[in-house]
Amino acid sequence: MTDSTKTLSPNTKTADTGDASEKTLYAQRFRGYLPVVVDVETAGFNSSTDALLEIAATTLSLDEETGLFELDETMWFNVDPFEGANLEPSALAFTGIDPTNPLRGAVTEDEALKTLFKFIRKKIKAAGCQRAIMVAHNASFDLGFVNAATERCNIKRSPFHPFVSFDTTTLAGLALGQTVLAKACIAADIEFSNSEAHSALYDTEKTAELFCYIVNKWKTLGGWPLID
Repeated sequence: MTDSTKTLSPNTKTADTGDASEKTLYAQRFRGYLPVVVDVETAGFNSSTDALLEIAATTLSLDEETGLFELDETMWFNVDPFEGANLEPSALAFTGIDPTNPLRGAVTEDEALKTLFKFIRKKIKAAGCQRAIMVAHNASFDLGFVNAATERCNIKRSPFHPFVSFDTTTLAGLALGQTVLAKACIAADIEFSNSEAHSALYDTEKTAELFCYIVNKWKTLGGWPLID
């Protein structure tokens, strides 16, 4: 968690954003896409049958003067398993999540996704972008669960591109020679606590820090904008 993020009620962290024009530096950076860092915690590996238990999303801000990214806002939810969802005991043991604990303050998939999507659409508009693109560690897994939950809730349109994503596993392998989130963060001198890992909130913000590190490093090396 960085000093640049502040807590919103009930489950958000924020920094001020201003109005953006259609052709902001942000919109130019990723061809009109707004990167949104996501992590999900689940009760298994099958997005069609296994429960979505936690979801968090972190947006990023871009300094117009330096062209560098940093964490902006984070929104997260504990989620109630959908009706008939499978709960794999091994997955619950791994994450330490008890879906029956009333102190979780969990909401339905429908409430979590609709609130999250509204939040992301506001960020897309403010940045002058056209659509969100998911950033995640092993992104196909997280995108698959979000897409499956979106379909279950009969939400007609997700702000995320349905199949394109930025995978920090691949990016970290290229930039740092590491593919495990914890090891990649350590290689990037980002503090990482194994005892706090495997919560959507913690993993999302660490993934966001890692993504910012890689993108910013690429810029400082002269990689964007490309220099002829």
